[in-house]
Amino acid sequence: MAKTKKIIQAGPLVIEALYPRCSRSDTPRARAAKRKASSEAQARMNRTYSYQKLELMLAANFPTPGSALVVTLTYSDDRLPDTRKQALTRLKSFRTKLAKARAAAGKQAVMFWATENRHGDGRYHHHLVVNATGEDYDAIRRCWPYGSDIEIKPLRVDKEKNWASLARYMAKEDREKPGLRSWSYTRNARHPETETFRVEDDADIRPPEGSTVLLDVAQRTEFAAYRVIKYLAPGWEQTARVRVTRRRRRRS
Repeated sequence: MAKTKKIIQAGPLVIEALYPRCSRSDTPRARAAKRKASSEAQARMNRTYSYQKLELMLAANFPTPGSALVVTLTYSDDRLPDTRKQALTRLKSFRTKLAKARAAAGKQAVMFWATENRHGDGRYHHHLVVNATGEDYDAIRRCWPYGSDIEIKPLRVDKEKNWASLARYMAKEDREKPGLRSWSYTRNARHPETETFRVEDDADIRPPEGSTVLLDVAQRTEFAAYRVIKYLAPGWEQTARVRVTRRRRRRS
C-alpha cells in the first residue's frame, strides 16, 4: 500500500496534496473510491484557470512584500490608441525601454503584464508587475510618454491580499475557456517547481509550524482519503521590504 504526494513550490507559496494509489489487491469498490479521491485531490491542485497559473508565477518571481511594483499605465485623451494592436505596440516599446534602463544600471527587469479595455469606460490601459530595485518611479515615467496617470504600488503579501488577489485582478479579462490567458511575461521569469513521489500509506501532510495557512481541505471515506493544503512558508513575512515611491498623477 502506498500514497502519492505532490508538492508545488512557488517561492514561499506551497501547495501539497496527499492522495491514494490503487493496488492489485483492491476490490472494485475500493479501487473506485481511491480513483475518485485521487481525482478530487488533483483537481484542487491543478492550475486549470489562467489566474491560478499567474498566481504561482507571481509567487515564484516576487516572493516577498515589496519585492515588486504593481503598475497601471493609462493614456491621456490625445494619446489613446485606436486599436488593440497599437496599444500592444506601445506597451512593447515601454518594456524595451525599461529593460534597457535596467540593463544600463546592471540590473534585470522581470515583468508580467496584461492589457485591458473591456470594462469601465472601455479605455485601453495596461497592468504590470515589475521587480523592484528601489526608486523606480522616475524610470517608469520616462519610459511611458503616453499619459501622466501612472499608478505604482508595492506588492502586498498577507493573508487577505497576495498573489492570488493580484492574479485574479490581472486576469479578469481572460477568455472564458479555462487556461486561455491574456497576460504574458518576460523570458527570464522563474517557473514554479513541481514534485510528485510515492510515500507510505500511513504518511500525512500538515502545514509547517509558523506557516500561514491559506487552504486545508481533507476528505475521508471507508476506502480512501485525500488532503490538500496551501500555505505561506514560515518566515516569509520577515524579509526586508524594498522601499518604493508611491505616487499617482492625474490623467491630463
